[in-house]
Amino acid sequence: MDQHNPLRPHVLRPGDVVMLASPSGPTRPERVARGVELLNHWGLQVRLAPNVYARTGYLAGTDDQRLADLNHALRDPEVRGVLCTRGGYGVQRIVDGVDLAAVLADPKVVVGFSDITALQLALWRGARLATVHGPGAAWLDERTGHDAAESLRGAVMTVQPVAVTVREDEETSPVRLGAAHGTVTGTLIGGNLSLLSASVGTIDLPDLRGAILLVEEVGEPPYKVDRMLVHLLRSGTLDGLAGVAVGQFTDCADEWSTTIVDVLTERLGALGVPVLGGLPVGHGRDQLTVPLGVPATLDVEAGTLTAQPAVRA
Repeated sequence: MDQHNPLRPHVLRPGDVVMLASPSGPTRPERVARGVELLNHWGLQVRLAPNVYARTGYLAGTDDQRLADLNHALRDPEVRGVLCTRGGYGVQRIVDGVDLAAVLADPKVVVGFSDITALQLALWRGARLATVHGPGAAWLDERTGHDAAESLRGAVMTVQPVAVTVREDEETSPVRLGAAHGTVTGTLIGGNLSLLSASVGTIDLPDLRGAILLVEEVGEPPYKVDRMLVHLLRSGTLDGLAGVAVGQFTDCADEWSTTIVDVLTERLGALGVPVLGGLPVGHGRDQLTVPLGVPATLDVEAGTLTAQPAVRA
């Protein structure tokens, strides 16, 4: 499988069926209801996976239930998109059972972020499937407003390239390194930093040589972010990167004077490649959607990340 020629599912069109599944943590029905309302407004037909509201402690049902729902969605020929309700924790417990043959035979749009990074890495490794890093279908208008909704709709219902511009009010916006190198191009891979770090030593850890790495995080103090980045650096995971796209690091602070900007600047600066922070991608307000597994361009001077679509006509 050629990483320069990813497997792209068909763009979602009005009338298409999408299935909402909860492969990680348990979700809230009222938020899912708002997500269904939004998707219906776009003309999509929404189906709920049988165990979408299941709960087993911090998981959305048992491993068998969550895997059955995910594979059901991937195998159903009527379903054209699989939208995860939320992240949380749990995908790594079931990801080895994902039906990759079904993905290769009938690729579908797969949307999620946070813990869903583990699923997206597995789909990239096993099928070279281009996926979508975007909000969960358990929608919360206070965090994901109009801009977030339109960004998601554009990424899954059009075949236009996706462009994200730095927001100066994002906490990571001071992290800009290597602007003198101009623009860099590469396959955009990554997502949640914790899940990338937890994938070291597994079959799903991607080869990042020549890639642009996307990283975002939530609720981790600077020293833990430092530890995860050191782990990736020492393991050789970041060798040969073309560049780093830094998204939102939300609620990543503690009582120490060292800030998340300090950690990102020091650790990512050691790579000697262009690094662009301040991208509104992650767990923060009005998170924007980006494709994964597709060619992208990072321009530090212009403050932009531009990616080819994850979908095809």
